Amino acid sequence: MTDISCRNLCKTFHQGDATIRALDDVSLDIEEGSFVCLSGPSGSGKTTLLNALGGLDTPDSGEITVGGQRLDLLSKSELAQLRLNRIGFVFQAYNLVPVLSARENVEFIMQVQGVRARERRSLAAAVLAEVGLEDMEERRPAQLSGGQQQRVAVARAIASKPALVLADEPTANLDSRSAAQLMDLFVTLNTERGVTFVISTHDPRVMGYAGRLISMRDGRIVADERQQPHAMAV
Repeated sequence: MTDISCRNLCKTFHQGDATIRALDDVSLDIEEGSFVCLSGPSGSGKTTLLNALGGLDTPDSGEITVGGQRLDLLSKSELAQLRLNRIGFVFQAYNLVPVLSARENVEFIMQVQGVRARERRSLAAAVLAEVGLEDMEERRPAQLSGGQQQRVAVARAIASKPALVLADEPTANLDSRSAAQLMDLFVTLNTERGVTFVISTHDPRVMGYAGRLISMRDGRIVADERQQPHAMAV
């Protein structure tokens, strides 16, 4: 079963007199339950592709289907519901709400989903324990290390039980040990829950975790390889 299908995606940006082809006729399929890494230098198009897959950015042309739904045919509210209920996002900058505790940050998405207060509090505690933060529920982001903040961001992303997680350079601000712990958590979610992961990264150690490595350059896919995954050496 294909979870994601892209056909002939094009996206152009303009910087002064320069025209930048962020996506240049990109087509690919990603099967449900895959663990995929997008690699390539800065400006290769991997973040633009990731944002397009999540409905955060709209390509100039081409089609994207996620979980059987064509994104360009969805209304704004339907697209918002798809992102809310099927897709989890993990950003390099964490994007935590600074005035909320770790638990409240994780609860936030469930509140938007309409989950009752008692249930979402229980679920938030459970998912924070799953990412190893059971004793830090009431700490605000400023009281947490970078690795701990990223774990809160991951907990928030998986609290809604998404079928797909999109992660943009999730280890960029982490030390080697924190990065390895985060990637091990992703692998566990992938193997035990069947969550599909698509991760953009510069880090060759992160690429080693993927069963499929898609390399991009100048907005195009230049290589698409299957590989035997291996864990990061700390």
